[in-house]
Amino acid sequence: MELMVEILLWACIVLESGVYSVSLPEITDGEFIEQCVREHNKARSSVNPPASDMLYMTWDEGLAITARAWARHCVFEHNIYLKDARRVHPTFLSVGENIGTGYPPSNFKVNTAIKSWVDENQFYDYEANQCSDVCGHYTQVVWATSYKVGCAIHLCPNGVKKTNFGTRESYMFVCNYATAGNMNGMQPYQSKGAACSRCEGTCKKSLCRSQDRDSQKSYNWTPDWDPVKGSNYVAVLVARPIALICTFIAAYAVHYFYPDVFCYE
Repeated sequence: MELMVEILLWACIVLESGVYSVSLPEITDGEFIEQCVREHNKARSSVNPPASDMLYMTWDEGLAITARAWARHCVFEHNIYLKDARRVHPTFLSVGENIGTGYPPSNFKVNTAIKSWVDENQFYDYEANQCSDVCGHYTQVVWATSYKVGCAIHLCPNGVKKTNFGTRESYMFVCNYATAGNMNGMQPYQSKGAACSRCEGTCKKSLCRSQDRDSQKSYNWTPDWDPVKGSNYVAVLVARPIALICTFIAAYAVHYFYPDVFCYE
């Protein structure tokens, strides 16, 4: 009896360690969404030189679905489907993208991840419209006409391909934008004139706002290249009952071997 309980306990420990190693926010997590939007607009409202046509950025569910689908590939490269707009969003005709990765996943923070892109501004010369080092992530974040964003963070238990992490548990962080930025030969925004002077609507914190642009839409849609396509929900449905069973087994084992441990009030 004792041997059987011990075996079950070890099996549960191994199983649960693989399933619940790290908890990362879903694309429907309100705090995650708020952080992503806030950090982007924080960077957009503080560009130097100041912008006269910078649009306020809001969340888009469809872009978040796309970001999640690509993050699930766990490969450190840009989405190979971006050139085919019909396969990356139901309505937008162009979609941009920023990607990031790291380990351990427990260290992930939205503000830190986006700040790593924004910090590329030190390599960007606005007047010359040139980069002395990588700065494309920054210019996409502050691209004036990109007014929608959708991000996703995904746990990669076996590591992220095309990195030096090997097979260590890592994460993929992806943000998609519409309309796409980083058009060849163009500056990310216009600097002539006062804030919001080149766009219609209201002006708040140097960003142009519009009720129509800022409105939210829902999409009953999933990219045809999403590698999961619902299997993650199956995994959750399977994992949760197993975890519950393990909890009962652990409680029974402790009570069986150490009956005096429990205290009652």
